[in-house]
Amino acid sequence: PDNQKIRLWYQYYPTMFSSLLFRRMGNSLRPSLRDYSRKQAPQLMSTPAGVGASYSAFKLTRSSSTDTPVDFEVKELQDDAPGIVVFAFNRPEVKNALGRNLVAQMESAIISARNSRDTRVVILRSNVPGVFCAGADLKERKTMKEEEVGPAVARGRQAMTDLSELPVPVIAAIDGVALGGGLEIALACDMRIMANNAKVGLVETRLAIIPGAGGTQRLPRLVGIARAKELIFCAKVLSGKEAQDIGLAEYAVEQNEAGDAAYHRAVEIAREIANKGPVAIKQAKKSNQHWSSDRFVYSTKG
Repeated sequence: PDNQKIRLWYQYYPTMFSSLLFRRMGNSLRPSLRDYSRKQAPQLMSTPAGVGASYSAFKLTRSSSTDTPVDFEVKELQDDAPGIVVFAFNRPEVKNALGRNLVAQMESAIISARNSRDTRVVILRSNVPGVFCAGADLKERKTMKEEEVGPAVARGRQAMTDLSELPVPVIAAIDGVALGGGLEIALACDMRIMANNAKVGLVETRLAIIPGAGGTQRLPRLVGIARAKELIFCAKVLSGKEAQDIGLAEYAVEQNEAGDAAYHRAVEIAREIANKGPVAIKQAKKSNQHWSSDRFVYSTKG
């Protein structure tokens, strides 16, 4: 049965197959990924509470670090509605490109949110005006050794899967450009709120590569297979309004002078969710995700 599942995974989820293979075959095939994780995320590996650290402990660990740049900020919104946590890209010098340090910090934030009993909604936004996320840091990747590239790509892909599997709703607030891996992160969220002047697209084919972090699987679920193929094959870039028209965004809002209109709309929706029953919200998400989960395996069983 396990071999059959692997074959089905490979047939329906080719971009996710390598991640599954790592898990199936055990640690013997992933020493470089394990070592890489220890080097790049020391704050997670050395935390006394480990992966069970509370959200407050995570904030203390992050704020006390002085030698590592904060590429991925986390804060709890001080609001009447409880449990709204904001994740924010914070790497302006490279338009929030997904470098190793950013991914490590994002992993730590996801673990903390998953293990926090207080978190009810997560908003993913950018602190950089006009940019959500420009995708993978290809300049950094050029400096990697050949044996480091595969584990780094797999780690970024896994981080997006972990984001999609958070038990609480995740809302992407896109107030600027989200291309390639930047859009793939947004696709891993439960909802996407865009400014009408945002620019989004899976443009990897321009570089003779394909979306490698789930975009080929998640995009068709939202816009349909034929439309997804057109967008990927042609590397099309859409405005926020065009994204809303095809179902890629739930809302496209008029941008304001501060450049954060999508974020403010996301906060409004987060407040509505946070005031509902938290257990019911988690179970509703779990039920909705059953058919579209990245780990869903097609079966003939009822």
